Amino acid sequence: MNSGTRIGIIGSEGRMGHALAEAVAAAGEVLAGGIDKGGDPVALASACDVLIDFSSPHALEANLDAAMGAGVPILVGTTGLEERHHWLIDSAAERTAVLQTGNTSLGVNMLAHLVREAAARLGEDWDIEIVETHHRMKVDAPSGTALLLGEAAAQGRAIRLADHSVRGRDGITGAREAGTIGFASLRGGSVAGDHTVHFLADNERIALSHLAENRMIFARGAVRGAQWLIGKAPGRYRMPEVLGL
Repeated sequence: MNSGTRIGIIGSEGRMGHALAEAVAAAGEVLAGGIDKGGDPVALASACDVLIDFSSPHALEANLDAAMGAGVPILVGTTGLEERHHWLIDSAAERTAVLQTGNTSLGVNMLAHLVREAAARLGEDWDIEIVETHHRMKVDAPSGTALLLGEAAAQGRAIRLADHSVRGRDGITGAREAGTIGFASLRGGSVAGDHTVHFLADNERIALSHLAENRMIFARGAVRGAQWLIGKAPGRYRMPEVLGL
């Protein structure tokens, strides 16, 4: 009998859901079950040790309520979250352990660490631009990963991303404003996710990149994050903590 961690998947019928099921098995853990739109998160939460949510922002409140009610931790990998959703996560984190991230890839989170370090050490005469490419079916832009990298750059500079981000340019935009962080989103084909953070100064450039070849990297990272959450006190956690950063 398998005595591994019982992991429940919310959003189990999507592409990430199938990858997560494969990653759970590969890690030697137990797939406690999965639900998709219209499923019962309360029943799933009661049958598992930890939840992984890759569903939709609309379902987040019910999923957090289910985790709190069952007293189980939850990893939220859903992207496209707005301010209200982060308020809900903060509230849930008072009662259970919640790990929320725009990207569960261990490589991407190491990239975010490097971006934060570079932004902290390079002056404002180094412009920061973030370019991301995803498959044609992705519905949100910029990607959650691009925003994660933007937040890392903003933290390095001790500024608020919301006050300094530029989302796309069109027409006569004028000269680039110093200190801003730009985003550009490309969509097409079957790209799993490519991200490059450009640091550009006069006569020199630095490019820090991560290229995702398939979504199994996100699934493996999510399972590792879920394993790490077991036994954690209520609170809001981040993927860098899983890596000890």
